[in-house]
Amino acid sequence: PACARTRGRSGSRPARPQPEPSRGRPDPIRSQAVSEPRPASAQSRSAQAWRANARNRLIESRLTPNAISMTGLVLNVVAAALIVAEHFVLGGVAFIVGSIMDTLDGRYSRMSGKGTLFGAFLDSTLDRIEEGVVLTAIAWYFADNGEALPAAGCVFVVLGSLMVSYARARAEALGVECKVGWATRPVRVVLLSIGIVFAAGELVGGVDLLAASIYAMAALTSITVAQRVWHVRRELRALET
Repeated sequence: PACARTRGRSGSRPARPQPEPSRGRPDPIRSQAVSEPRPASAQSRSAQAWRANARNRLIESRLTPNAISMTGLVLNVVAAALIVAEHFVLGGVAFIVGSIMDTLDGRYSRMSGKGTLFGAFLDSTLDRIEEGVVLTAIAWYFADNGEALPAAGCVFVVLGSLMVSYARARAEALGVECKVGWATRPVRVVLLSIGIVFAAGELVGGVDLLAASIYAMAALTSITVAQRVWHVRRELRALET
């Protein structure tokens, strides 16, 4: 009987197996809270609506990418005249705005669908003219003040800028994409803008960065031409093998 009592105590009812937690099954309440996107604020919706409205109005207007390109040319000519007259801050502002117009014409042509092959050709041609006109005005300023070295540097920068663009055009004619190099058009615009705005101590007394920007552009354009020549040589050798 004692053994029976002991056996009765030890033989307790077996515990019911607990269900294992499901693996890989997300909590439906938590996943619903995470997956639901947050509503956009009224300010962001109004900004998006304003941009869409402005884009549609521009597309429906008579504005063409070529008109934007010509506006950039006019502004760069104005900048050159202001530089010759030694109004560097105003000339820098005109140069910056004109360069922005050069950037916008390509984007506007793609966005509006108004771009043409001639427009692309005109854009590239006017870019070279605008850069050359402004650099010629800077060389005039240096020569008029008896500074032969920076004036010669301007001529070298014009040559380097043309060679950077020519190397890319010639490479693409051979079927090689050639956008490598440090002194791309935006980089040259930034360097030249800094030099013009901070020229002759007009904006900040005692600060003259115009000659320094010319020397920097001369060095970078030379390096970029070498980079593009080396890149095209390597790509063409790979195609020939």
